[in-house]
Parts: sequence; C-alpha cells; structure tokens
Amino acid sequence: MGLFKRNKGEAVVTKPDEGKKVQLKRQISLLHGVAIIVGIIIGSGIFVSPVGILQRVDSVGLSFVMWIACGIYNTLCAICYAELGTTFPQSGGEYIYIKRAFGETMGFVCLWINFLLICPVGIAASALIFSLYILKPFFPNCDGVPMTGLALLAAVIITLLILINIRNVKWAAKVQVIITASKLIALLIVIIIGFIYIGNGEVENFEEPFVGSDYSVGAIAISFYSGFWAYSGWSYLNFLVDEIVEPNKNLPRAIVISMSIVISTYLAANVAYLGVLTPAQMIKSEAVAVTFAESTMGVMAWLMPVLIALSVCGTMNGCALSMSRLFFVGAQNKQMPAFMGMIQYKNMTPSPSLLVILVMTLIYTSTTNIFFLIEMEGFGFACVLTLVFAGQVYLRYKEPDIDRPIKVPIILPIILCLISGFIVVLTLYQKPWESLVALCLVAAGTIYYLVLPKLPKSITDKIDTFTQATQKLLMVLPPDNPDEINWE
Repeated sequence: MGLFKRNKGEAVVTKPDEGKKVQLKRQISLLHGVAIIVGIIIGSGIFVSPVGILQRVDSVGLSFVMWIACGIYNTLCAICYAELGTTFPQSGGEYIYIKRAFGETMGFVCLWINFLLICPVGIAASALIFSLYILKPFFPNCDGVPMTGLALLAAVIITLLILINIRNVKWAAKVQVIITASKLIALLIVIIIGFIYIGNGEVENFEEPFVGSDYSVGAIAISFYSGFWAYSGWSYLNFLVDEIVEPNKNLPRAIVISMSIVISTYLAANVAYLGVLTPAQMIKSEAVAVTFAESTMGVMAWLMPVLIALSVCGTMNGCALSMSRLFFVGAQNKQMPAFMGMIQYKNMTPSPSLLVILVMTLIYTSTTNIFFLIEMEGFGFACVLTLVFAGQVYLRYKEPDIDRPIKVPIILPIILCLISGFIVVLTLYQKPWESLVALCLVAAGTIYYLVLPKLPKSITDKIDTFTQATQKLLMVLPPDNPDEINWE
C-alpha cells in the first residue's frame, strides 16, 4: 500500500486495493430492515413496565384505546419519514431533512442533539438494564446488584456490539435478525400463556373495561406521552438509506410491516398480561414480564430475565448501527470531526464513528444519574421531530418540483408537527430542570459550531495531526472523491 501525497491542511489517506471503491455498500435487505425497526422498538418497555398508560387513564379499556392511538400516530410519523427517506435517499435521516429545509445551523443543532443526548444516553441506559436483568438472579438475597458489576457488564456488552458493527454490517444486521426473532418468541410465549388463561375463564379484568376511566386532558396527554416513547425507534432505518437494497421499495415496506408487527404484538401482550395479572399487580410490578413468569412458568421463570436482556441488546445494536451513519454523514458535511467521516477500507464500515459512540456510551454508563439524562433525551427527540415535520411542510413550498416517490397529504405532517410541538411544551412544563439542562447543552453546541471556523491555525494544525494519526491507527479512508484525491 502506498500513501496519498498530502497538501497543507489535508489529511493523509491510505490507498486501498486496486479496483476497490471506498463507500458504504447496499447490504440491508427488506428482512434486515424489518428486523432493525422491530428490534429497536420492542425493547425493555413491553417486558419491564408497560403500565405508564394504565396508571394515567385508570381503566383497561381506555388504556387499549391509547395503545392503538399511539401506534397509529407513530405509524403516521414513520410514513412521513418514508416520504423524506425516498425523496432524499442519503444516510443521515432527520439531520439531512432539517439541513435541507432550514440550513446548516439547524442541521447542526439536530446533529448535536443526537450526538450528545439521544444516541449514547439511550445505549447506556439499555446496557444498564441488560446488566440488571442478567445479574439479578445471582444476587437474590441482596438489596440490589452492585453498581460496579452493572457498569462492568454494561461496558462489556456495549464493546462487543460495537466491535460486531465495526467488523461487518451484515454481521450486525444478522445479529439484529436473531435478536428480533428471539424477543418475538419470548412475547409469543407470554401471549400463548395469557390467552390460555383467558380461554380458561380468567376474564374478570376485562369486565366493564371503561369503568373509572380518567378522560381529563392531562391524563390523556401524559398517557399519550408514555405510549409515544414505547413505540420510539421507527426512525432509525432512515439513517441507513444508503445501505438499503432498493430503498424506494424496501424502506416504506419495512416501515409498514414492522409497525404492523409492533402494534399487534403490543396489544396481544397487554391482553395476555391482563389474563394473568390484575391492573393493580401490573402497576406495582417493576418488571411485568418477570412477575408474569413467576406466576405462570414455575421453574422456568428464570428464562424471562434472560429474554429481557436479549431484547434490550437488540435495541442497543440497532441504535449503534443506525446512529453511527448519522455522525458519519455529519462529518462528511464538515459538522463533525473529519475522522468520523471515514470508512475502514477493508470492512467498509464507519468504524471511527462507531468508536466515538462507544467512548461516549461508556462515559454515560459510568454515571449514577442515567435516568435524568434519559429525560433530557426524550425532550431532545421531541424537538427534533417538531423540526422534521415543520421542515417537511416547508420543503413542499421550497422545492415543489422535486421527485417524491412517496407523497403523503400535506395535512399529515402539519398535524404531526403540532402534536410534536405540544409534547415539547408538555415536557417543558413537566420536567423544567431537565429541559433547561438540555437547552443549555444545545446552546453550548451551537456556540461551538459558530466559533469553529474562527479557530486559530495553531489549533487547526493540531486537529489535522490528530486526524492523520487516527487514519493510520484505524486504517480508515474518506469515501471516494476523485476530484480531491491525488494518487502518488
């Protein structure tokens, strides 16, 4: 291998094998796409605590209405994303759409929110939940699992998943298929057992299902908020558009198929839970699926914590797989460090971006205040959604003649923008401190973005040196661009 000649201010890159293009490959099929979305959405929520809605509306019947309403809302959001994903078929998801609509600065704000609040915090929280349910059976007589053990196991599983993603995209996608199949099997076990109980006459929880319902605006709003997050994850496939086989066909198909699976599974699982447990038992339980297993599975009850951990593992894998592409694209647009926009020339994966996610996630995993950060993550995601749907409406007027393989009625993104904006306001009202911290972090990132072009040469030279060292260490290259690269 030879080295590129380097002009002043340019990074050093290593020449790959002759005839081998340095670019992301289209390796994600329809099956992989469905597995990624289902694997991300169906995580710890349906196993651990699917009671947020039930707590707020105070009735079985209204809780099911809210589950359906939340599922439909998220499906409509996903359909709007399908229009954007096929209109702008580039990895990066909402970052690309916001940047296209509102310009570079707002695009960076979206990128920064995902980089600082959404991706690493979500993976870290999932890793800690994974550790909790793997280690819990080993500490039956203790007050809790030691925090050191939780953090160490979380670090191990995160590192393993990131290494799989670095090594091969197909491996990561296949891992997601296996995990998704496993969690659906676990839910199928719950559903079968629950429906057997119902078939044997355990139906008292469904008698007069709407008695005691709380129809107040506050109760409906908060229950909708809980359901909204239970369905989150459908947007991640849009970060992988560059790697989807026939994206115009497979992206919308994957969204519709996966959302149908998730809604049906959530409803059936909640019916099954109520066939065995009373609403009061569900609300008191820290992990509904574990309580369900202890009541029905006897000596096999140990299996449920393992399946919960496996489910959470799928969420982490899907998030790392998707979000690394967002930061990769951000670096390509010179809004993230240059080395994050490079590809490992043998494996054709964005390994620098994945390694940055690993480092940040490990930092968040070591904190004891992870749930505070998760609340900030929720606020950040609601802000991003509001910007995306506002941008989608604006693009209809800004670029009316652009080819849109899928075109939804304009009223749909308008309504979704208003609902997402309401969620932002609701979060500001409910969690003012968390929201303020999140806003301050976003503001700090924006200041950094505005100051970056004005950095003195002494600092930019050090950044260049670091980029070159990273390239040599990781054997990474920028994607092919013949106009900018001169072979030796």
